[in-house]
Amino acid sequence: MRVVIKIGTSTITHESGQLNIRRMEILCKTLADLKNAGHEVLVVSSAAIAMGVGKLRLHGRPADIPGRQATAAVGQCELIHIYDQMFLNHGHVVGQMLLTAEDIHSEERRHNLEATLFRLLELGAIPIINENDSVATTELEGGVIGDNDTLSAEVAVLAKADLLVMLTDIPGLFTADPRKDECARLIPHVTEITEEMLNSAGGSATEFATGGMATKLEAARMLEKEGIDMVITGGQNPECLYEVVAGRPVGTRFAFRREEYA
Repeated sequence: MRVVIKIGTSTITHESGQLNIRRMEILCKTLADLKNAGHEVLVVSSAAIAMGVGKLRLHGRPADIPGRQATAAVGQCELIHIYDQMFLNHGHVVGQMLLTAEDIHSEERRHNLEATLFRLLELGAIPIINENDSVATTELEGGVIGDNDTLSAEVAVLAKADLLVMLTDIPGLFTADPRKDECARLIPHVTEITEEMLNSAGGSATEFATGGMATKLEAARMLEKEGIDMVITGGQNPECLYEVVAGRPVGTRFAFRREEYA
C-alpha cells in the first residue's frame, strides 16, 4: 500500500512550539516499521513555524509575513534534521521536498515534481514534504494551496496513493465541534461529503496550526473525485497507524476507493 501521512503541528510539538520528543520517536519508529512491512510511506509534515518559534525563543508566532517566513526557514532546518536522524536510526533515508503552489499548478513543474517523487520512492527513500513557507505566501495568507491538509491531498493524488492519513488534534469527524459541544458524536465512516458536514466543521485549536476540520473536508472532496481513501484520527497515539493501514476502524474513514482499486 502507498500511504501519505499528514502530520499536524499539534502531533509533534508541545504548545510551546518545542518538539514533543517522545511522540516524534514513536511516530518515526512506527512509520519505519510500516515501511519495513512493505508499504510505501510519504510524509507531509507541518510544524516548521512552530519549531522555528521554539528554536529562536520567540514568545509566539510572528504576526507579519516576513517574520513567519524567517521563522519557517529556521524551523524547517530543525524539522528535517530531526526526521533525518530519527529515520536513520531505523535504517531509512529521507528526502526533503519543499513545494509552492506553482509546483503543483504549472504543468511543466508538476511533471518534474512527479518525476522526483516517484524516483525517491523507487530509491526506497521517504519523502518529507512541506510547503516552502520561506518563499511562498499562499499558505500564510490563506491563498491557493491553503495549508498542509490541502497539500497532503494534492500529494496523494500526485503519488497515486491508496490512502491519506491525517494525524491531528481531534480523533476524527464529529457531528459537531467536540471542543464546544459535549454531545458531539464521532462519525466513523463516510462515503460522501455533505453540506451538513461542512457546516459542522470547526477551525484549528492551536496558535501554530493553520488548518481545521473544514480544510480536511475540502481535502476529502478532492480525494473523493480520485477514488482515494482518507482517514482522520488523533495524533496522540501514532501507533494507531498500524490499525489504520490494516483497515480497522480508527477515527473517521472516508471510503472513496473505486472497485477496481479495492
